[in-house]
Amino acid sequence: MPKAEAAFTHSRSMLQSAFAYFRPSLGESLVFFRFRPLFSTAFVLVWLGLSVFSQTPAPSPTPATGPRTSQSPTALPTPKGGAALSAEQVAEATILFYGYPAGRVTLNQIRKTTQERGRAKVTTAEGKLEDVPYQRFVIRAESLDKERVRLDQEFPNARFSLVKADDKIFGLYNNTVFAPRDDASKTFENQLIHGLEALLRYKENGSTLELVGREKHMGVEYYVLDVTDKLQRKTRFFISVKSFRVMMLNYEADGVKYRRKFYDYNYAQGTLVPFRTVLWADDKLVEETEVGTITFGQKVDEELFKAG
Repeated sequence: MPKAEAAFTHSRSMLQSAFAYFRPSLGESLVFFRFRPLFSTAFVLVWLGLSVFSQTPAPSPTPATGPRTSQSPTALPTPKGGAALSAEQVAEATILFYGYPAGRVTLNQIRKTTQERGRAKVTTAEGKLEDVPYQRFVIRAESLDKERVRLDQEFPNARFSLVKADDKIFGLYNNTVFAPRDDASKTFENQLIHGLEALLRYKENGSTLELVGREKHMGVEYYVLDVTDKLQRKTRFFISVKSFRVMMLNYEADGVKYRRKFYDYNYAQGTLVPFRTVLWADDKLVEETEVGTITFGQKVDEELFKAG
């Protein structure tokens, strides 16, 4: 459809965004959560220590002996009992705090569906920032490759949607179905496979983990954890040693190096979420997203994910 394709081509630079994170509702913050950062690390180390030493017999984890990166990260921290944290322990501790108190069980129970609304500042091809309202709908699946996701974006002259369902991606322009350009489809897909869920659901996705080491950036220490999915797509996560929160991730796609940072963490329906994110492509700011409202577990109309 020439008209739809021309309009989409004109605005395809807007489709660089992944509006995937959530702002908490007022009144959901509990006193327990306010004080959690004060003892989060100690709790996790005790929890990890129990998971390591309560099994009888159980060999102690062996630190990796492979080649180190050129950045030469510092040695991994050692919890009580003398056992070094493994990649799986770091990942599981992170999942625990995103879905406290039961980790992935809590996340699976609460986040069966997602309805999210907010605004994003997107860099156009001309280098200008444009404010774009958006809506995002998700029906959770057992793994990310089966996830159904719809992203609606409202531009001054049109409303665009990108939909992922049944192992394919298609577009909607003013309710007319069209095939997105390959670069737009890949960008949309990258936002799904290189997001927080790649770590939080690494087991369900059949991904592998590698703990690269520990690094310090701007005075903050991070575990550096690589998550590689079954198609060998790698995302590197920078997880705070103090809070086990993901503060940054990076990945490379089609020769472009992306970096996403997460800000303003809080709790939405008991699960930990950032409600402000910033994305760079080759050190160029391309998107800044702020969530207005977020609801988990409410009914999402399955017709939203059908073409026509």
